[in-house]
Amino acid sequence: MLNCFTAGIAGGDIIIMVHPDYQYTPKLIPAMASMIDSGLYHCVLGSRILGGYALKGGMPVWKYIANRFLTFVENILIGAKLSEYHTGYRAFSRELLEQLPLNANSNNFVFDNQMLAQIVWLGCTIAEISCPTKYFTEASSINLSRSIQYGFGCLHTALTFRLAKMNFITSNLFPDQK
Repeated sequence: MLNCFTAGIAGGDIIIMVHPDYQYTPKLIPAMASMIDSGLYHCVLGSRILGGYALKGGMPVWKYIANRFLTFVENILIGAKLSEYHTGYRAFSRELLEQLPLNANSNNFVFDNQMLAQIVWLGCTIAEISCPTKYFTEASSINLSRSIQYGFGCLHTALTFRLAKMNFITSNLFPDQK
C-alpha cells in the first residue's frame, strides 16, 4: 500500500485510489478530483452509504451491518461524522499525503482506515460524494475471516486515536502535533 501512495505522491498533485475489485464506477473521478483541485478539501471519499447504494448494489447484509457498526463506533471515538470509513474509493491531495505518517501504518486492509484517522488527527476536513457500487462474486477480495481481522484493526485504530487524543498514550500513528 505504502509503495502505491509513494508513487502517487511522486507522480501528481491529486491521487485517486480505487480498490481493484470493479465495485466502483470511474465516472466520479473528475468530480472527486475537482473537489480536491478547488482547494476546499484534501480528501474526498466515494461513499456507498450516502444515497443508499450499498444494499441496492448488492452489498451482503452482514457486510452492511458490520460497516454501519464500525462506522458508528469510529465516529464516536474519532469524533468525525463520516457516512463510512470503509470505502475503497478515495481522492487525496499530494500535500495531505506528504503530511501523513504512512510508514507507521499497517501493510494490510486496515492501512486505509488508519489513513482516515490520521487525516482527522491533522484536523483536515474529509468530503464525501455519493457513489453507486455493484457487488458480484468476483468483486470482493476480503473474506469473513479477513473482514473480522479488519474490523478489530479498525476498532484498535479508533481506540488508539481516542487514547492519544486524551494524552493517555503516544502512538506512531498519531504523532504529537507541534
